[in-house]
Amino acid sequence: QVQLVESGGGLVQAGGSLRLSCVVSGASGRTFSSYAMGWFRQAPGKERESVAQISRFGGDTSYADSVKGRFTISRDNARNTAYLQMNNLKPEDTAVYYCAAEPARTLKYDYWGQGTQVTVSS
Repeated sequence: QVQLVESGGGLVQAGGSLRLSCVVSGASGRTFSSYAMGWFRQAPGKERESVAQISRFGGDTSYADSVKGRFTISRDNARNTAYLQMNNLKPEDTAVYYCAAEPARTLKYDYWGQGTQVTVSS
């Protein structure tokens, strides 16, 4: 069973930075590089939204308009880890952040982490 574990969330003042990590394990023989990775977030009372996505070998990335220029998604396939560097955080970035893995065979985000809370104070 594939497991994703996020870390790095916390409380930060507006303008501050956080770096989220997502470690993937239990891939049942499949390598980490067989998954595209994404970061999503869900704020209270709102639907979950996509924040950033990265291709299997990191060559392609995409971002929500609300985070472009502030957030950077990356991955280290040797460490089975995806990252989300968040700079110039705003109160509206407050949410639970989830990482997800998309197998090449399904092209859907089939595997999800438990989430990590990010709170940005004004």
